[in-house]
Amino acid sequence: MRSLKVNLDKKTLSSYEIRIGKGILDRMILLIAKNNKAARYVIITDSHVNRLYGQAFLTAFAEAGLNASILEVPAGESSKNISTVMDIAGKLLAAGADRGTVLIALGGGVVGDLTGFIASIYMRSVPYIQVPTTLVGQVDSSIGGKTAVDLPQGKNLLGTFYQPRAVFTDLNFLDTLPENEFNNGLAEIIKYSIIEDEKMLKFLEENMDAVKNRDSGHLLKIIETCCRIKKSIVEIDEREQGLRRILNFGHTLGHALEAVSDYTLSHGEGVALGMIAAARLSVKMHYLPEDEVARVEKVIAGAGLPVKIPASFISDAVIARLKMDKKKKDDVIHFVLIKKIGMPFVNSSVSEKLIGDVLEEMKA
Repeated sequence: MRSLKVNLDKKTLSSYEIRIGKGILDRMILLIAKNNKAARYVIITDSHVNRLYGQAFLTAFAEAGLNASILEVPAGESSKNISTVMDIAGKLLAAGADRGTVLIALGGGVVGDLTGFIASIYMRSVPYIQVPTTLVGQVDSSIGGKTAVDLPQGKNLLGTFYQPRAVFTDLNFLDTLPENEFNNGLAEIIKYSIIEDEKMLKFLEENMDAVKNRDSGHLLKIIETCCRIKKSIVEIDEREQGLRRILNFGHTLGHALEAVSDYTLSHGEGVALGMIAAARLSVKMHYLPEDEVARVEKVIAGAGLPVKIPASFISDAVIARLKMDKKKKDDVIHFVLIKKIGMPFVNSSVSEKLIGDVLEEMKA
């Protein structure tokens, strides 16, 4: 089991370990019992993950002499809302959960964001632990303390920065991950390679088939690399005041596309399209050589992700969603663009016309 530490402002309670391995459930429970002692543990998970792993977790906690229970939410983005927060909070109260209770997020990005948000506000905050079961969660959303729920107007518009006490990444969860969910994670991995690590991009270009076949050695290397990149950025900029904004590469437009599709477009698919759009905008604004766009599109297509926007999407509707983005400032939309692979920057002068032109160009 490999371990990385996220060091935040030299505060003991804010800093935490990311542990990565394969088949680490027993060690995970022992470490939770040792480092996060509690009278009660509540595992928050979704209907899919609960069916696959819920009982195994309850059994492992019971065998370690720990009091644990499960609260289930319906699987999918539609659960990530304030109604679910109220429902879970009510169930926590009914179960007697207090400020000494530890919440455990067992699931993907939706469960992680939702559990973190609840933990940050329940009784003015309780500790929580991330156990990501999806590739997106393992390489990205479980690290860094961003919590959120969605509003009808857009994604992640209610949220907090609240760090977990620990992150446990077990590659065994990826064995049962559906292909489309695995591909969502590849979108985040490609993002990291484009903004920070050209060596990893080259590795993906040369080994995509083996990665898609879930070669555990390749995945361990890639997941650890992504975690190292994210932890180093979060350590510098925990609350997204500067450098951390580069992690939004592909996400600003990606979230707008997801919303316009009424979330029939997955997160990874939206981010993939958003990355291509950002690369095309970078070319049009004379920052990026044109041949680099082809490279970005090729690796995204090789991952099984879309490179074309559905023709039914209305560009004006996408732009309207962009204007609701929580990261805008004074009505200015900030885009992460690239000058070359590994050199991202934030630009606040992308015109609506240019965005519209790129959206039209990318339509199937």
